[in-house]
Amino acid sequence: MEDLRVPKRRTAIEIQLQGGAIHRVAVFLGEFASGHAGPERLSDLLNGLGEFFPAYDLEADAMTFLNRAGLAVVRLPNVVEVEAADPLTLPTEHEVEIVLDDGIKLRGLVSYLLPPEHSRLIDFLNQSPLFFRLLEQDRIALVNKKHVARMALIEQ
Repeated sequence: MEDLRVPKRRTAIEIQLQGGAIHRVAVFLGEFASGHAGPERLSDLLNGLGEFFPAYDLEADAMTFLNRAGLAVVRLPNVVEVEAADPLTLPTEHEVEIVLDDGIKLRGLVSYLLPPEHSRLIDFLNQSPLFFRLLEQDRIALVNKKHVARMALIEQ
């Protein structure tokens, strides 16, 4: 029976619920992703099928099941969520401030690849999956766009 198990990597993350409550949990990511080459990323799990996925609550020392819709932001070290880059294409990048529907503010860089005719920030927001990457100073925030009330460009 052991040979039928799918190998998983336990990955510690921080979840922020609507309202700002923060919890530390571990999720289980596959060694292989179904939609791209390489291992499963946290964004693959968050943007996957179904409403719930399993996690291990590090504070309560117990299994739990998380509802994707209830997660406002998920944070992890930037070395965990590495996306393969196309060396021939430069991404569009914007420094932004995001205000969540509960008033919490986030700041960081959104970076994406879209065809030039559809590369505006509004195009990205309307075409991106449920959770999109926000590069914060020392980590990555995967933001649930259903909890975004406002996003503003930061002038540099």
